Amino acid sequence: MALLNRKLIQLLKDNHLNKEIFHGEFGLEKENVRVDPEGRLALTPHPKAFGNKLENPYIQTDFSESQVEMVTPSFDSIEETYNFLEALQDIVSLELNEEYLWPSSNPPMLPNDKDIPIAKMGNPVEDEYRHQLAEKYGRKRQLLSGIHYNFSFDEQFLKKLHDITDPQKSFKDFKDATYLKIARNLLRYRWLLIFLTGASPVFDKTYMEQCVARGESDDEKSFYYLNMNSLRNSECGYRNEKPLYVSFDSLTEYVHDLQALIESEELLSVKEFYSPVRVKTARGKHPLEELLQDGIAYLELRFIDLNPLYKIGISKESMTFIHLFILYMLLKEDEPFGVEDQKMANLNHDQLIMEGIKGCLHDYGDSCGTMEQKALICMQEMQDMIQLLNPEDKQLSNVLNGAKDKILNPDQSFAGIVKSEVQQSSFIKYHLNKAKQYAKESLANGYRFVGYEDLELSTQLLLKAAVKRGIKFQLLDREENFVVLTKGDHKEYVKQATKTSLDSYSTILIMENKIVTKEVLKQQGIRVPSGEAFGDLEAAMNAYGTYRNKRIVIKPKSTNFGLGITIFTDDFSKEDYQKAFAIAFEHDRTVLLEEFMTGKEYRFLVMGDEVVGVLHRVPANVVGDGVHTIEELVHEKNKDPLRGRGYKTPLEKIRIGEAEEMLLKNHTMTWSDIPPLNEIIYLRENSNISTGGDSLDFTDEIPDSYKDLAIQSAKAAGATICGVDMMIDDIREEASDTNYSIIEINFNPAIHIHCYPFKGKNRQADERILDLLFGE
Repeated sequence: MALLNRKLIQLLKDNHLNKEIFHGEFGLEKENVRVDPEGRLALTPHPKAFGNKLENPYIQTDFSESQVEMVTPSFDSIEETYNFLEALQDIVSLELNEEYLWPSSNPPMLPNDKDIPIAKMGNPVEDEYRHQLAEKYGRKRQLLSGIHYNFSFDEQFLKKLHDITDPQKSFKDFKDATYLKIARNLLRYRWLLIFLTGASPVFDKTYMEQCVARGESDDEKSFYYLNMNSLRNSECGYRNEKPLYVSFDSLTEYVHDLQALIESEELLSVKEFYSPVRVKTARGKHPLEELLQDGIAYLELRFIDLNPLYKIGISKESMTFIHLFILYMLLKEDEPFGVEDQKMANLNHDQLIMEGIKGCLHDYGDSCGTMEQKALICMQEMQDMIQLLNPEDKQLSNVLNGAKDKILNPDQSFAGIVKSEVQQSSFIKYHLNKAKQYAKESLANGYRFVGYEDLELSTQLLLKAAVKRGIKFQLLDREENFVVLTKGDHKEYVKQATKTSLDSYSTILIMENKIVTKEVLKQQGIRVPSGEAFGDLEAAMNAYGTYRNKRIVIKPKSTNFGLGITIFTDDFSKEDYQKAFAIAFEHDRTVLLEEFMTGKEYRFLVMGDEVVGVLHRVPANVVGDGVHTIEELVHEKNKDPLRGRGYKTPLEKIRIGEAEEMLLKNHTMTWSDIPPLNEIIYLRENSNISTGGDSLDFTDEIPDSYKDLAIQSAKAAGATICGVDMMIDDIREEASDTNYSIIEINFNPAIHIHCYPFKGKNRQADERILDLLFGE
C-alpha cells in the first residue's frame, strides 16, 4: 500500500513550498541521573549552583533529586539545538563534584527503592505529585531517563499551507488538525523510530526484580532480553499502569478524554499521561485549558532513548532523521486511529521490542509481513519525498541511507552496537567509562560556550554563568557581543561582558582617555607616571633628544587590549623611536610618552568594592631548546589549544609583527636565531594577554594595601567594573608613596584571564558580574 500523498507534495511544489516545509523549530529535553565514581546512583542533593529548581528554565530536576533535566530553548535549526544541549551538558558536568552524568536510559547501580531520593521541589503540589508517582510506579522505574524531541513547523509555512489546502477552516483548527494527524501517524509507526533510536538493550541487576528475573545474563550482573533494543520502551519501562486510549481525532476529544481520566483518578494529572507522543501548548501552566484556548503549539516525542554512543545522548543524524520522519507523517495518507488502531499500534510497539525488526507487523489483513519489509517501504517513500521536495540536499539522502543500513543490518543499530560493546565489559563498567570520557570532554570545553564560539571568550563565560543560574539571554548584536540578560522582570543590557549599566558613559570616557585618567588619579593623590602627549609625528620627533637616554613607554591615548604600545628599557635609535610613534598613531590621533615605571606589572580586576582577582602578566615569550629558531618556537607555542585569536581563548597567540621584531633588534637578535636551552626570549615589553602574554594568578599573594589602592583608583574614576594596571616594585612590601604606580585603568577588562589563568585559581569573575547585576 502506498503511504505517500503525492498530490499534496505536488501542491507544495506548485506553490513553491517544497523548501519551506523543512523550516521549523526544534527543542530537546534530556534527563540524566548523577552517579558516583563507582557507577552507583548519587544520593547527593541537586547542585545549588543551578538555583531554584522551579525557576531555572534550562537545568531542573525530574522525579529524583539525583536526576538532572536539561531543557534547550527552541531554535530554528537542528545544529543550534544540538549545540545548546551540549553546552548545557558541559555546564552541568563542570558543577558536579566527583560525580558524572549517566549516559544510559537504564539506571546505574541502585540502592533499595526506599533509599532513592525523591526531588525536593520546595512546592507542596510538586512534592506530593512525585511521592504519589513513587507509590504508584516504584522509584526505580521513575529513574528511567531519555530525550524528549520537540518540534513545530514554521508558522508562516503553516499559514500558507492552510491557504492552499483548507482555507474554509479557521487557521487554529487547521493547525490543530495538522499536528493531530502527525501525532496519529507517529503513534502508528513509532515502532520504526524506536528501532532506529533505541539504545538501552542491557540493564543492571539492581533494577526492578521482576524485570531482572525474566532477563538473560552472561555474567549475573548485566541483563537483557534476546531481541530487546530499548528497556525504557518495554513493559519494564516508562509507561502507564495500563493502556490508556485517548482520542487524537480532534483536540476537543483529546482534552475531554484526558479530563475524564483525571476525574476518574486513573491519572494523577495530565503530566502522568505517558503517551509516546503528546501535543503541547506554548505556556504549559494549565495545559488542557490552554490547548482548547490557544491550540497546539508543538509536538513532543517522548520515546527517544539516551544514546551512550554520543556525548549528549543523541546524534545530529538521528535528530535529522526524526525531523524527516515527522514530515513523512504529514505527507503520508491519513488513516483512522480509533481504539482498535491504538491497540494495534501498541501491539506493534511491543512486537518490535521483543522480536526485533525481523518480527511480524500486525495489521488487519490475514497475512503477516515483517517489520523489516514495511520499514524498507517507508525508507523508499522517504527517499522519494526528498527527491520530490529537495533533491539538492544530499545530506538528507545520506541520513536515510544510514537508517536503511541499520534496518538491513540490525547488529549495526545503536542497540546492536551498545549490546555488543557491553558484552565485552559489563553494563556498569561500559557506561561508567563513557560517563567519565564525556566528563573529560566537558572539562576540555570548560571555557567554551558550544555554538557561541564566535563571541569573545569573556562574553561566552558570562552567558554560561547566566544559563547555569537560569538567567535567560538574547544576542542583540552578535558581532558586537551585545546581549540582554533577563530574570523575571529584571533586564540588564551588557556589551563585551563588562560594559554594563553599573558604569556611566562619563566613567568610560575617563578611563578611555589616558590623559584624563592620569589627571583624575593625581588629584586623588595616587601615583602615576610622568610624561607628555603628542598630536603629530613631527612634534614627537622634536622631543627625541629629551628622551633618548631614558626608559620610556609610547602608547595611544585611548588604547585598550595593549594595542599600539612600545616600551624602551634600553638605548634606542631615532629610527626605532619614530617607528614606535608611527605604530601608536595608527590607533589614535594623540600618543602618550610616559616614563617607564620599575617593578612588575599586575592587573587588578575591581568589581564593586572588592578586587576579584590579581594577575601578573608575563610578556610574550618563548623558551629556547638549543635546536629551533625563535620563529619556530613561536609557532610551536602557538599550537597550544588554549591560544587563539580574537579573545575567544584564554590565551592569545604570539604575534610575529613589527613590535616583536623591534624588541628582538634592540637585543641584537633576529627571528632566525637559535636560543640556548632554557633561555627565555621575551618578544614584547608590555605584558598584555592580548599580545601573547601569559597570565599568573597572584590574588592571594598581593597585600591588601595594593588592593585598596586599586579600589581607590576605580572609585576616583567612578568605575564599578574596571581593570587597574599597577607597577609594583616588590609585593613582599606594603604599599608606600614611592613603590608603586598606576599606569592604566581599563574600562573593558577581560574576565576570562581571571577565570582561566595560565597558572592559578579560577576567580569566577563571570559569577561576580551576575552578582552585581542580579544579586547573589
